[in-house]
Amino acid sequence: MLGFEGADVSVSLFEKYGGFAKVSKIVMAFYDSLLDSDLLAEYFEGSDMRRLIDHQTKFIASLMGGPASYTNEALHQIHAHLDISPEAFEEMALILEQTLEDFDFDPDDTAHIINEIRRREPFVVRHARS
Repeated sequence: MLGFEGADVSVSLFEKYGGFAKVSKIVMAFYDSLLDSDLLAEYFEGSDMRRLIDHQTKFIASLMGGPASYTNEALHQIHAHLDISPEAFEEMALILEQTLEDFDFDPDDTAHIINEIRRREPFVVRHARS
């Protein structure tokens, strides 16, 4: 995108898709689908969903270039007690992909976000114990 005097002005996906207000709507729809999943619903039993949606909104925003960040160590600490299986992670990624498509994300933008999610799988999924 060209700005003043031909300067390259990059717009983050976070800005392109409407900031926190839009990301929050996406995350709420995402969680509606997660809670409908036979495989995933149990992970959320007893969770404070408002708090979880707030954190997930910030996390997804960060993947889109928004003003939030989560370290891989923080992701590991947050998820370690959940014993998340590779199959559950994969289903979550597919549901997120479908949700982004439902919100008319450009396929390249969806692929970027899903790739960013998949890069963090080792910090979310349970690891075999040696």
